[in-house]
Amino acid sequence: MGEHDLQVSLDTVRDKNVMQLKKLNCAIFPVTYQDKFYTDALTSGDFTKLAYYNDICVGSIACRLEKRDGGGVQLYIMTLGVLAPYRRLGIGTKLLKHVLDLCEQDQSILDVYLHVQINNNEAIEFYRKFGFDITDTIRNYYKRIDPPHCHVLSKHLVPAGKPK
Repeated sequence: MGEHDLQVSLDTVRDKNVMQLKKLNCAIFPVTYQDKFYTDALTSGDFTKLAYYNDICVGSIACRLEKRDGGGVQLYIMTLGVLAPYRRLGIGTKLLKHVLDLCEQDQSILDVYLHVQINNNEAIEFYRKFGFDITDTIRNYYKRIDPPHCHVLSKHLVPAGKPK
């Protein structure tokens, strides 16, 4: 049974299961997300997903679509997290690939970006594997966690069919 995909399924976040997303965020992240986060997550439709491993909700990705100055859309990954005991099973990869595949199908999305705490090397390496680069560092981005600084990781998308 080498393939983990067998046990992992994704589900779109809706009003009826948004509590699952809230519970996961409380368990995984050191910051508290306000109502606007959940409104944005619900508005993004298929770009926000819960991951179930053997029918247990163990991870999620939550995104927000933003208009870019000068046209087009960029996708902001607000959170991508998996509960500690379920890490390294390919669940985060499946969540991120799902979102990047959606971006490829939607020609209007030109960039994907996110913030990562500067000492979170594991996350930085994870995103680099998918072609993200550190494009900026913001000092004192986080209010209540240490270190408070973050890197901005970005990936510029080449629309399908265009030469890379």
